[in-house]
Amino acid sequence: MEMMMIKKEETLQLFDRPTVSLKKFIVFFLWLITGPECTTGSVNRKLTVQTGGSVIIPCYYDRKYKEHKKYWCFHAKSSYYYCSILAYANETKGNVSVIDHPDQSFFTVTMRNLQHEDTGSYWCVEEIGGIFQMDETEQLRLTVQSAPDVSVMNSSVSGHEGDNVSVQCFYTSGYQNELKQWCRIKDKSCYTEKRTDTSQNSSVQISDDGRSSFTVLMTGLRLSDSGWYFCSAGDLQVSVQLTVNAVVTTEEFDEKGNNNSTESSEEQQNKHYGYLEVWIPTVVLFLLLVTVVSAVKLRKKNNINNTHNTEVTRDGDSDAGNSVRSSSAVAENDVTYSSVTVRPKTKTKAFSPVSVEDEVTYSSVHKQ
Repeated sequence: MEMMMIKKEETLQLFDRPTVSLKKFIVFFLWLITGPECTTGSVNRKLTVQTGGSVIIPCYYDRKYKEHKKYWCFHAKSSYYYCSILAYANETKGNVSVIDHPDQSFFTVTMRNLQHEDTGSYWCVEEIGGIFQMDETEQLRLTVQSAPDVSVMNSSVSGHEGDNVSVQCFYTSGYQNELKQWCRIKDKSCYTEKRTDTSQNSSVQISDDGRSSFTVLMTGLRLSDSGWYFCSAGDLQVSVQLTVNAVVTTEEFDEKGNNNSTESSEEQQNKHYGYLEVWIPTVVLFLLLVTVVSAVKLRKKNNINNTHNTEVTRDGDSDAGNSVRSSSAVAENDVTYSSVTVRPKTKTKAFSPVSVEDEVTYSSVHKQ
């Protein structure tokens, strides 16, 4: 890599030739004499972005530079010794935003509405300080194309601990025979389609359709898998951010009922459906119970009314019977009955010369 000298004080206009003043010449001459070694990152990344699109670029640095200033620098040609500082960490200038994450030892550069003239060389820089001390840098090459040679469907993916996640990477026909890789930027560990290194993690699988895309499948996600990756075809790369969320359990709620872990919208939606599955059967069962109790009470009420009606009917029948009997008594009073008496034969006295027949008394019946 060519020797470069990057100073934050020198911010040249894009595409202008640097005007070397006497002070710059003296500094440059002393730099040549002392011959300080320019420390650069060991990874040169080549990225492609679609015209009018946006890109997020992570820049990792050593933890010892946690308190140092960071900035994003650009020059169209990498042969220049100076570059234009586009933005420092935690500020936004134009279409460029830089955010530092010191707890994770990296800063991110977001560039929006990229055009063809944004194609060129860029540097992630940690400012060291001092005239004879070179800043810590990592060089990148960004190419803006109407149809990028390498791209992804989603530049940010997420999953839960223990789950799986897949990333689809696309490439043009000129990269069909190039090596396909999935690499983690932080530790520069890469996984290839054709595995020759048996030490590679078996949870990463790469399958290439041989035409225009390859798919990266990560299984059994762990929280430590969160970070920045890139899929590459040949020497071209595209960045992808992976976020692994912890599985929420009931023990993770504090005394106030607040959740100590961040839940995704999918988890909240599943919890809402769980509440519905519990409450709907409960409400149906309660309504059914109310209906049964009401029916039993109504039936008892009807039985009481029927008993009262039966007693009234019986009383009516008794009155009707007394009336019939009274009528019969009246009818019987309209008839006069007479008894008929039959007496047996009696013997005649010895001195009676005639025998007497049985004596019969007849009575007549008169109807009034």
